Amino acid sequence: MLDLSFWNYILFYGTIVSAASFLIILLLTPKVIKLLIAKGSVVQDYHKPERPNIPRPAGPILIIGIAVAEIILYLLTRNIQVLAILLTTIIAFIVGLIDDKKVMPGWYKPVALIPAAIPLIVLGAHGTHLNLIFGDASIPLLYIPLILIIIPVAGNTINSIDVLNGVASEAVIVAMIPLLVSIAVFGNNVVFIAGLPLLFGMIAFYKYHRFPSKIFPGDSGTLLIGAMYGALAIAGRSEIIGVIALLPSVMNSFLFLDSVKKIVEHRQIKSRPTVLMEDFKLMASKEKNAPTTLLRLILADGPLSEKEIAKKILKLAIYSSVLALTTVVIQYYFLSGFFSK
Repeated sequence: MLDLSFWNYILFYGTIVSAASFLIILLLTPKVIKLLIAKGSVVQDYHKPERPNIPRPAGPILIIGIAVAEIILYLLTRNIQVLAILLTTIIAFIVGLIDDKKVMPGWYKPVALIPAAIPLIVLGAHGTHLNLIFGDASIPLLYIPLILIIIPVAGNTINSIDVLNGVASEAVIVAMIPLLVSIAVFGNNVVFIAGLPLLFGMIAFYKYHRFPSKIFPGDSGTLLIGAMYGALAIAGRSEIIGVIALLPSVMNSFLFLDSVKKIVEHRQIKSRPTVLMEDFKLMASKEKNAPTTLLRLILADGPLSEKEIAKKILKLAIYSSVLALTTVVIQYYFLSGFFSK
């Protein structure tokens, strides 16, 4: 629960790590954009009339900004949970960077992300209780394999929602708010502060990722973001809140897997869920074999522009975050015994 030293931690440690992540990513991303263009590390943005070449990946600059901030926090606090979160994030980044360099088979990312969960287990950054909406459950043995599932799922969830300019970064920024509130209530001060570099780093990155994007995160970016989000939820005893806050992205992954019936790389899907029209609006595919996704469901009522779709996804993200915040309040009162008085 919150204690009197909470705000002292936030003002001092929180300001330092937030500023480190925000400023590194904000100031160095333009240089990375130029470097990637010079190296020819670009992909076409097919949803634009001129089909511009967009540099990719932004993962290296994201990991630098976030890692520097987390290292500073670890040196200041010597908290083992911070180290575990950092190691999980770095491993997920490496997994994504390999996939950025070479298109790997569908099983690669879910399986390769399992080692990213190991630091949380080995360093004991997790608890033994799962906070449920109307109480908590003690699952000391079951929790270990659950962690091995959460990190790959979280990483691939953010990866799967990265389909349009700015959508992935917007989704994470919005979802981080209820997650951080939950960590402040159910977790501890240091884990809360460890989440600030991700939030402020994504805010800085959004300046370049928003429509029209100047850079794409790539798999190295999305996997590190998702894995860190999952690690924070685990270390901060806020797993359920993390899922609710990220519900649109989770639903997108579930719909995709349910429709294709197997784990497969998105880039290897032959029947696309959407079709690009001549006016560069997107419409839902009418092919029976096309996978079902959140984007396809949004387009069921008719074609929309990329910007219009992004606004609808943002609204869904906000609704989910409000629901997550409401759940935090309900959890707090149940766990504090308020309703039993």
